[in-house]
Amino acid sequence: MPFPATNPALARALAAKGYEDPTPVQAAVLQPDAESRDLLVSAQTGSGKTVAYGLAFADTLLKGAERFTQQAGAPLALIIAPTRELAMQVHRELAWLYAETGARIVSCIGGMDPRTEANGLIGGCHIVVGTPGRLCDHLQRGRLKLDNLSVIVLDEADEMLDLGFREELEMLLGATPATRRTLLFSATIAREIAGLAKQFQHDALRIDTVDSSRPHADIEYRAVRVAPLDEELAVVNVLRYFEAPTAMVFCSTRDQVRHLHASLMERGFTSVALSGELSQNERTRALQSMRDGQARVCVATDVAARGIDLPDLGLVIHASLPTNSDTLLHRSGRTGRAGRKGVCVIMVPSNRYRRAEQLLRGAGVDASWSGPPSADKVRERDGERMLLDLMLTGEATPEDTVLAAKLLEGRTAEDLAAALARVYRARLPAPEDVADPMQAPRTAGSRSEQRDLRQRNEERQSSREAHPRFERNDDRGASVWFSMNVGRRQRADPKWLVPLICRQGNVTKQDIGNIRIFDTETKFEINQALAEHFAASLPKSGDDVRITQAGMAAPRAAAKKVRKDNAKGSVSAVPKKRKQQKA
Repeated sequence: MPFPATNPALARALAAKGYEDPTPVQAAVLQPDAESRDLLVSAQTGSGKTVAYGLAFADTLLKGAERFTQQAGAPLALIIAPTRELAMQVHRELAWLYAETGARIVSCIGGMDPRTEANGLIGGCHIVVGTPGRLCDHLQRGRLKLDNLSVIVLDEADEMLDLGFREELEMLLGATPATRRTLLFSATIAREIAGLAKQFQHDALRIDTVDSSRPHADIEYRAVRVAPLDEELAVVNVLRYFEAPTAMVFCSTRDQVRHLHASLMERGFTSVALSGELSQNERTRALQSMRDGQARVCVATDVAARGIDLPDLGLVIHASLPTNSDTLLHRSGRTGRAGRKGVCVIMVPSNRYRRAEQLLRGAGVDASWSGPPSADKVRERDGERMLLDLMLTGEATPEDTVLAAKLLEGRTAEDLAAALARVYRARLPAPEDVADPMQAPRTAGSRSEQRDLRQRNEERQSSREAHPRFERNDDRGASVWFSMNVGRRQRADPKWLVPLICRQGNVTKQDIGNIRIFDTETKFEINQALAEHFAASLPKSGDDVRITQAGMAAPRAAAKKVRKDNAKGSVSAVPKKRKQQKA
């Protein structure tokens, strides 16, 4: 549907930008019942809310005129955003939206030059955009005058409360006239947001544009199962499989950002890192390189990426599971913006399936589950993309035709096609060898051998369900002892040792025999039929807990000696059999 009636100057700006139909939140704030009222709006990230509130307060500021009639002085509108990136984005959006109105817009953002901001405030303006801390600093120093304010906007209010800005918000809101309009925008209306609205808003119109029955219609969610040691390799293959023009990878900590960024750079990805330890200039340069197309992947923490709007962001990867469902939605909302489609991939380690399901259920997201894209799948997609590449479909110039004739001298078409394929692949990072942990593990054997191995595992598991978890089975036969470099001093416990052994060796708990925990090491048995497969599946490096083969098959006499030694100085994970009670 077309935009509802709005100020002619803003309507021309929208047309020049190619806006034809409003998003749901833009249409809602322009309805007659929203005019001149306080608004409490919940809208998904990327729903066009910056333009929405820019349109919503236009008549309040311009009073029907196409240009500001009064000279710039104390600001008429104040927009508060949680992060520097979001504040700068808001400034850019309002600059083109209000370009024909003669508006003077000043930004007050932490990390920028405060003297330039002070000059802008003293010189007079119509709209101020800023972050809570810097705005409070200018307010306390007498540079920011809020006596004439007509509108105040809290953008992503939930994030500002999460970041601990409640006192700053209360200070700014308390310094504004009681007659002002208060527009509060938030992804979710939690209890804290409702309390803030009740304290500072009057007869607010509640607008909810989030369709809970169809969450994130423009985002395709995928949950990817990965072995704990394969997370980084899986990120590589996901990036290569989708080949989005711009991708964002989220990590939980700064250290993870640094490590993953370095790893991607080493593999040939053009990437940048964003974390709280960077200076404002470094962050600005990193984002500009993404917007200019010089970098394709942005690795970031949650706080650093808040409010970032990158062009053609078609892929979001959760390299680390988000802490809660709201964070999942905020991260994912970087893609699928303004009607464009996007893909969100959540990396789920094999020991955190249940937690991932809880996050998806809490966010109302229906994700498709699979293993990571294999190297063969990535190469298959490369071939499909190559056939559609402009170098094959573009029109040949006369120079191209002459060069092609020379290349054909003494060469076959097959030779040239193979050379072209090599050139095409050479510019791409190589995919990694990574498998679905729910399927057969990687081995040196053939596919038929792997299939037979899976069948033997299933038969073993079904026939031994009645046995205790750590008790040695009489029909197990010979076994091989392995050792790991943790013991009682490292608080080794079968509760976490068994899942670790299963993950690293790609076996089930029924394949593990006796477990002996000593001071600085732990020894355990693996069925001899699986010992070679188990050893081949162990990671070569990169984990604090290392497993190595400790010896060949242990006869029963040796096993008795181990139990005897264990009684003297070690703890056994094998439960003692209870004495049978008399009838």
